[in-house]
Amino acid sequence: MRQLIFALTAGVLLATTPSAIAQTVGFADAIKILAASCGKDIESHCKSATLANNEIMQCLEKNQAKVSQKCNADRVTVVALIQERLAAQAAAPKICERDAAQYCKGVKPGAGHILRCLLKAQPSVSQKCNTAIDLAGYR
Repeated sequence: MRQLIFALTAGVLLATTPSAIAQTVGFADAIKILAASCGKDIESHCKSATLANNEIMQCLEKNQAKVSQKCNADRVTVVALIQERLAAQAAAPKICERDAAQYCKGVKPGAGHILRCLLKAQPSVSQKCNTAIDLAGYR
C-alpha cells in the first residue's frame, strides 16, 4: 500500500500552482502542492527520474539531505493526507450505513448509486455521514 501511495504521489509532481492543505487531499491538489515546493529540487537532483516505477519519489528520498526543507516537509505531509483520504474513502460506507438505510431505501447498491442518493439527501443526512463524505473527497 505504501508503494502505491508513493507511486501515485509521484504523479503529483506535475502541476504548477500551490494549494491550501485541507484535512485530506486529492491527487490534483497534491500535485499542486508538490510541484510548488519540489519543482526546483526535482530539476536539480532528479532531472533524469521519470514518473514510472516511482522514480521521482525515490530520488527525492535518496537526495533528502540535498532537497529543500519545504519539499521534504510537503512530501511527508502530502503522503499522510493522501493516506487519510484513502482511509476516509474506506470508512465512509460504514459511517453512512444508517443514513443510507434511512434515506436510500430501494436504491440499488454499486456504481455510486448510494453515494448519489446521500448527496441528494444531504440536508437530512447526519453530520457524521456528511463529514465522512467530505473527508473522502466525494463532495
